[in-house]
Amino acid sequence: MDPIKWQENQLPPTDDAQLPVMSLDRVAKARAFHQSFPQYAPTPLARLPHLAALLGLGGLFVKDESYRFGLNAFKVLGGSFAMASYIAEALGRDVGEMTYDVLTGDALRRDFGQATFFTATDGNHGRGVAWAARQLGQKAVVLMPKGTVKSRFDNIAREGAQVTIEDMNYDDCVRKANALAQATPHGVMVQDTAWAGYEKIPAWIMEGYGTMAAEAADQLCDAGTGRPTHIFIQAGVGSLAGAVAGYYVNRFPDDPPRIVVVESSAAACLYESALAGDGAPRFVTGDLATIMAGLACGEPNTISFDILKNHAACFVSCPDWVSALGMRLLGAPVKGDDRVISGESGAVGAGLVYALMTDPAWADLRRALALDGSSQVLLFSTEGDTDPENYRKITWEGAHPAPF
Repeated sequence: MDPIKWQENQLPPTDDAQLPVMSLDRVAKARAFHQSFPQYAPTPLARLPHLAALLGLGGLFVKDESYRFGLNAFKVLGGSFAMASYIAEALGRDVGEMTYDVLTGDALRRDFGQATFFTATDGNHGRGVAWAARQLGQKAVVLMPKGTVKSRFDNIAREGAQVTIEDMNYDDCVRKANALAQATPHGVMVQDTAWAGYEKIPAWIMEGYGTMAAEAADQLCDAGTGRPTHIFIQAGVGSLAGAVAGYYVNRFPDDPPRIVVVESSAAACLYESALAGDGAPRFVTGDLATIMAGLACGEPNTISFDILKNHAACFVSCPDWVSALGMRLLGAPVKGDDRVISGESGAVGAGLVYALMTDPAWADLRRALALDGSSQVLLFSTEGDTDPENYRKITWEGAHPAPF
């Protein structure tokens, strides 16, 4: 059975030039944009006080993104705001003016016309881009990596996008989508991974993710908890992890939470970068085979990596059984706790917290993170059962059992 691996952050700090990407002002604009949609409602913050008590924690909270815009995942927040920001820049306007009504109006169609937004995806990001494009009267082309399940393909196709499954992994799909965008008149690449020369749109996507982080912070305050002491946040390319870390550091600059970055062991590029310790990113190649399809990304987002170098406490590489454990815990909660239907990429943080607090094998990591009865832990369940068949295999039939 594959073990959990971890590395405390000993990366050399930088000048933190990317932290302003997640400033409170920028996130406020993204949040106002999302609030302008007729479908908008804040997603719930599930409370698990009985599980927290069982594990010896002060509190445990899960932001449940299965309710986001009816799309069963959080990713639409980033893609939609990036599209609005791109249109605003093209028109020489402030994105604060780009409400849903403006973006769907006749004047916008006359002044801007129609773009084709290209992206690569495991499912959730592409569905969000396709949905936003349809809502805003734009076009979308979506490339998916080999091994993609039919349900995720169908969800994107139903939004009216042109979608294909390619015989290549996620990172190669990104390169192909970018080449297609460059070769298409009024083509735009909308991807949440950044590289040299492609940083503006990924930064906008991260700002869009800030809506979720800001909602959770407000909900914790409303619950009387205030600042979380620990945040376990999953990472593929790391855009979400960097966005969450950046937002909470900006919101609580004097006493930020400990940020624990959680990856699939099949694609743990940030963990490998932390293990190397020299500050340079490390890539993971190959098929990146994992049930955590949303985390099957082998090349870090350069913007996010810079934020995480300065503000992550620890990087953790998790085998598939950790995610499966989290799915079962959240789907069959302790009596009195809220239930969360969490998919493979959404539940890995919950599985990790349970393992750390119950299995002596991970006592060193528990102590290193100072997890105890005073800890207020925040998790983000970033997707629901986006692969319903696999969700049932794991939660009903016990696929990928824990080794303890």
